[in-house]
Amino acid sequence: MESIKTKFIGIIPARYASTRFPGKPLVKLGDKLIIQHVYENAENAIDDVWVATDDERIAKAVAGFGGKYVMTRDDHQSGTDRCAEAATLLSAEIQFDVVINIQGDEPFVRQEQLNALKSCFDDSETEIATLVKQIESNEVLFNTNRPKVVMDHNQNALLFSREAIPHIRDEEKEKWLTRHDFFSHLGMYAYRKEVLEQITLLLPSRLELAESLEQLRWLENGYRIKVAKTSFESIGIDIPEDLIAAEKFMAKNGM
Repeated sequence: MESIKTKFIGIIPARYASTRFPGKPLVKLGDKLIIQHVYENAENAIDDVWVATDDERIAKAVAGFGGKYVMTRDDHQSGTDRCAEAATLLSAEIQFDVVINIQGDEPFVRQEQLNALKSCFDDSETEIATLVKQIESNEVLFNTNRPKVVMDHNQNALLFSREAIPHIRDEEKEKWLTRHDFFSHLGMYAYRKEVLEQITLLLPSRLELAESLEQLRWLENGYRIKVAKTSFESIGIDIPEDLIAAEKFMAKNGM
């Protein structure tokens, strides 16, 4: 159920011209399009879900399965920027407090994950929220494509990095997981409406440029990112080969 005090909307940025996988939202996974999987799973946790796209083919497909969409510009550099434009357009016709940015290539996004994000806004001081999962293998811990995060005692992010953080001094790396709890960052965000408007006006920051992690821009500019923990890890589809893993996941889970 939606919070009585806070009105959430879900926005799924989706573009056709992906460099690594053109037309990805309209690729079939099982008997549904990838974008349809994302949309329908998001609806399990959020009453009001929209696809934000710059492509008529995606808009037509979304309308075809009964979804809602909003047309955005084609010059956005990130999904965050596309979400912000969509939120601005939608605010003229609907009321909401928090925008949940759901990646259009995460067909197995779970209700539990979205509810965890929503729960962060039970704290009235939460500006931005995101998800983390405890790391259970060295393969993930030392994979620079899997960002890591450290948090304070109030579950606010202190730092994100592609390196394993914190560094465990005077211990072999193979044993780090026995000495400390490490967390990987899952790239799903929620923002208060006014904060989303503000962060899209920020210039790239030094830490962001060093690590190529957009969220560092927000931290460097003083925004707080609340962290929710999840035990579920989504399977993202970044390149055509990722479809194989997604299909195996569906078969294993009887989808």
